[in-house]
Amino acid sequence: MKKVILITGGTSGIGLYAAKYLKEAGCTVYELSRRNEGTGAAIHIRADVTDEAQVKDAVRQVMDAEGRIDTVINNAGYGISGAVEFTETKDAIRQFDVNFFGMVRVNKEVLPIMRKQRSGRIINISSVAAPIAIPFQAYYSASKSAIRTYSMALYSEVKPYGIEVCTIMPGDIATGFTDARKKSAAGDHEYGGRIHRSVEVMEHDERNGIPSVKAGEYVAKKALAKHVPVVCTLGGKYKFFVFLTRILPNRVLADLVGLIYAK
Repeated sequence: MKKVILITGGTSGIGLYAAKYLKEAGCTVYELSRRNEGTGAAIHIRADVTDEAQVKDAVRQVMDAEGRIDTVINNAGYGISGAVEFTETKDAIRQFDVNFFGMVRVNKEVLPIMRKQRSGRIINISSVAAPIAIPFQAYYSASKSAIRTYSMALYSEVKPYGIEVCTIMPGDIATGFTDARKKSAAGDHEYGGRIHRSVEVMEHDERNGIPSVKAGEYVAKKALAKHVPVVCTLGGKYKFFVFLTRILPNRVLADLVGLIYAK
């Protein structure tokens, strides 16, 4: 029986290439995005993850057509940058509404289905920016950290019902995410040009990061694997960076990150 897989943010970047890989592997793949049209890599359903009614309707459409959902990949998200002091509260709320609560809305709809099936897998895309908080990208880091913490708790809650939860933390990936970032230079004068310099470093690292096709394949393979870890890091060097967060004192870690991103 073909696996039925639902991906959010499946029309570009990691989500798009994960959808392509899974379709070629013989899965029935649905993708949710705000775009009116899909890419052909999956069955497209127009839905905004910040709209609970649209999410409910999208999941209902999948169930009406397939009768089950085996795996959900919560990939939808975007980034904002700027100084904490000068970031508008509405922008910080929007960051969490898409990245964190978008995932929450999708999972709230699929969990009853998976619990009744006594099987299922939920893959939530976090970031290496979760354990390694990036200055001038604080709200993005915080939203991704929230995903990781939520996923750890969810894992324990649903394990008795045959549902697996996996959090993937990618490092720098070369996708359209970089160009889509909502940047604010407010306060750059007060901060001595450090906001601008920090974002330049971020964007350089992202544009030279892991190709999105490789990242998408990695996520797809986790969707198909027999078993998955609760948390995993995408990218060899990023695994080392995450390891450092476990052994370095917090102040030392923060100072090292500051030397890279907050000079």
